[in-house]
Amino acid sequence: MQYYTFEIVIEKEAEDEGYSAYSPSLPDCFSNGRTAEEAKGNIRDAIQQHPQALLAHGQPIAQSEKREHVEELTVGVP
Repeated sequence: MQYYTFEIVIEKEAEDEGYSAYSPSLPDCFSNGRTAEEAKGNIRDAIQQHPQALLAHGQPIAQSEKREHVEELTVGVP
């Protein structure tokens, strides 16, 4: 079994109450959910299937050379 690492981005939908999720390393692989956690679970499912489809079509599985971690930080400013 080969292991791959993919960054994911979860964003609040501008026009509704849900969240969108995608991986910058996997074009055309995206998902959504009613909550951020649901979107995260849904993109995990999509990412598990997407590399299999790429390999089946003889396409490479892109891996990012640069690893980043992004999270939200809230601070109070007087």
